[in-house]
Amino acid sequence: MDITLLGAKISSKKMQETVSEISSYITKRTINHIITLNAEILYRAQFDRELMDTINQAQLVTPDGAGIVWASRILGIPVPERVTGIDLTLELVKEAHKKGWRIALYGGRPGVAREAANNLQKKYPKLKIVGTYHGYLSSKEEDEFRREIREINPDILFVALGAPKQEFWIRDNKEILGVPVLMGVGGTLDVLAGRAKRAPRWMQQAHLEWLYRLIREPWRYKRMLALPKFAWLVLKTKLGGRDK
Repeated sequence: MDITLLGAKISSKKMQETVSEISSYITKRTINHIITLNAEILYRAQFDRELMDTINQAQLVTPDGAGIVWASRILGIPVPERVTGIDLTLELVKEAHKKGWRIALYGGRPGVAREAANNLQKKYPKLKIVGTYHGYLSSKEEDEFRREIREINPDILFVALGAPKQEFWIRDNKEILGVPVLMGVGGTLDVLAGRAKRAPRWMQQAHLEWLYRLIREPWRYKRMLALPKFAWLVLKTKLGGRDK
């Protein structure tokens, strides 16, 4: 079941239900766009019709981040838990290892996708990673990349181009590529490659990952300004200032 939060349709499935849903996409060989939506991007979508339309055209949108979960509860349409991009990626990788799914990694700086693949295969020796590509391809190289993806035919393509660029890219290329599952993963490949760190577990549990990122990357403060604006928008909506 989905909820509609500030104009965006968001899944209310828990993590394992989400993994099962994605598994069914691979079994059916349909083409599906997965978005893990956080408060920053949902706030941006309030003023960007193309972005909102892209979110609502996706086959599955998960509540990535404490802000989305908080907003859903404030507005009386609660989702049960966060389904974050990195955690969903790790669950899908684990499932791919068990079921023999073929995955490909696209995005990040040169070398990141390959390093991420190496680290994943150390943990999951039988994991089938059939392609790694950095996110700085020329137009000619991107054409070759698309051709290769069609040939190797992965079950999942993880796309790490940053939001919302990765969402627009998947929207524009999913039918050409024919991959059953295409999912934007933002900075996840940097974490898997060991080039970035997740917040400590206690900060994750306290829903303070945003603070950890801000401390480590203070230049993100302008983007973080969307969070109090998002909170104010939710409260105005609660008080009847606009439709949910």
